[in-house]
Amino acid sequence: MLERIRKENDIKALEPEELEQLAAEIREFLIEKISKSGGHLASNLGVVELTMAMHLVFDLPQDKIIWDVGHQSYTHKLLTGRKEGFDGLRKYGGMSGFPKRKESACDAFDTGHSSTSISAGLGYVQARDLRGEDYSVVSVIGDGSLTGGMAYEALNNASALDTNFIIVLNDNNMSISENVGGMSKYLAGLRTADFYTGLKKGVTTALHKVPVVGDSMIQKMRKTKSSIKQLVVPGMFFEDMGLTYLGPIPGHDIPVLCRALKEARRMDEPVLLHVITEKGKGYEPAEKHPDKFHGIGPFQIETGEPEMPNNKKDSYTDVFGKVLCDEARNRTEIVAITAAMADGTGLSRFRKLYPKRFFDVGIAEAHGVTFAAGLAAGGVHPVFAVYSSFLQRAYDQMIHDVALQNLPVVLAVDRAGLVGSDGETHQGIFDLSYLSSIPNMTVMSPKNKWELADMLRFALSYQGPIALRYPRGEAYDGYRDFRSPVVFGKSEMVYRESKIAVMSVGHMFEAAAEVRDILKERGYDCTLVNARFVKPIDKEMIDDLCRDHEMIATVEENVQTGGFGEHVMEYASRRGLNVRVLPLALPDEYVEHGSITALREETGINVEAMTEKIINAYRQLAGKNREGERK
Repeated sequence: MLERIRKENDIKALEPEELEQLAAEIREFLIEKISKSGGHLASNLGVVELTMAMHLVFDLPQDKIIWDVGHQSYTHKLLTGRKEGFDGLRKYGGMSGFPKRKESACDAFDTGHSSTSISAGLGYVQARDLRGEDYSVVSVIGDGSLTGGMAYEALNNASALDTNFIIVLNDNNMSISENVGGMSKYLAGLRTADFYTGLKKGVTTALHKVPVVGDSMIQKMRKTKSSIKQLVVPGMFFEDMGLTYLGPIPGHDIPVLCRALKEARRMDEPVLLHVITEKGKGYEPAEKHPDKFHGIGPFQIETGEPEMPNNKKDSYTDVFGKVLCDEARNRTEIVAITAAMADGTGLSRFRKLYPKRFFDVGIAEAHGVTFAAGLAAGGVHPVFAVYSSFLQRAYDQMIHDVALQNLPVVLAVDRAGLVGSDGETHQGIFDLSYLSSIPNMTVMSPKNKWELADMLRFALSYQGPIALRYPRGEAYDGYRDFRSPVVFGKSEMVYRESKIAVMSVGHMFEAAAEVRDILKERGYDCTLVNARFVKPIDKEMIDDLCRDHEMIATVEENVQTGGFGEHVMEYASRRGLNVRVLPLALPDEYVEHGSITALREETGINVEAMTEKIINAYRQLAGKNREGERK
């Protein structure tokens, strides 16, 4: 059946009895491909039938399907003719693991972060009606994404519509980790209300038959908040917000799904269709451990075990988690916060050891930051562990609620720098810029695993806002003998020479050290400095370097605008220092998916490219200096 799907809407040519076979073939295809390339498996296996039903009912690309987060869009990509693209899934130059408008007209909106689909869909609906166009808009959102406040802001606005807008709630009781909070408990109650669909349909059908007053009674029932409705309508939360609630319905029954979607499409009002799915369905290892198979590398299909044995050294995340637990043993004021990412941010051990001091706020980074501010104001020392690309969703809260009050909140900024296969929406390449723009905020980044441990201990003793930035992946173990004490605002001199100085930020130190080695081999003197602090920069170190260096090259895995290099350049310019500052950073662009090696090479911050840039710049500088001397 899958061979017959060459483009969008081809699924409509299949006979009803062929759809079950297509679903099985899709699951088999996804398991086979993701076992080789890695990717998001459990979430995609859970929405196969739901995706098929939407493609059967709606006409793409005229109708718009907007996926929240978007890591469950693989079946959608298959049904829109992108089967061949799976060989290059998440590889540099290949197909993205998320919806991309530039990839297909059937991808209505680029996504990658949580809780956005209702807002985007509402915008589409208003644009449609303003332009007098006629198409359906479907926003698919998971129950995990409903822990994000932005979703409620959008629901509140959507309730005022008097036009069709379909919200599909994909309810599998999971985000990445198990869901938490009141909405999770509320939805759990709705899952048990299987009687509701048949009851509501029967009541509505009976009232339709009542002459004259039947239809008006239906409308009144939809709007009333009487105790009778509270008793028989399990979706009262959504109904009270002004949304028509349909469900819950089984999410793996294609005929039922199609009927419900058609009913939702007929209504001239916003409709929420509550669909119950099973994350990882059809592949036993993913059904048993959906969190493990949320985002996974290559694995053995027979066992579900990783293709490569897990014998790697500790990651930066591992080191962070271990040191935090050690410090918390004797310091009861230390608490930890996660935004639905306890495992991903290294807090799972803390959760087990100190459950009363561990807080999962759900997918709600903005709330998490202000919650941390409240904790700090209340006398404890919070550590909010969060991915760099997700922390940017809480910029105002960092300014207004944490830094303005100079509260002792530790931001453990994980996945900083390039993260690879997840692409533009997940690269942590803006944090140095947005964090260093905030008054009272201290920003630091370690060169290796040992310095991460020292910096975390420093941060836990610091009485103000402080961000500790570290990357994804295996922690660098080199230069362990260079471990001078962490002093506020002070960088670390590693090698002192003259002429050229390289100042490195955080995990780029390993590459910077290699650059220095090559420069030495090619006859250039080179000083190597571990910056440590991005804010405040070490002004005394820069003043000192300017006495016997002609050029300072800064190395960072952050966009150039607002980054460390620009801060050094601005300081040197303002002080009138006689030195050339060469920022080696990422271009001010969104960086697509691919391996870290490929992305560094493409963006010009690999060892070879940086070495050549330094040599060329130094030669030009030396030539200008010689010409100036002749004049």
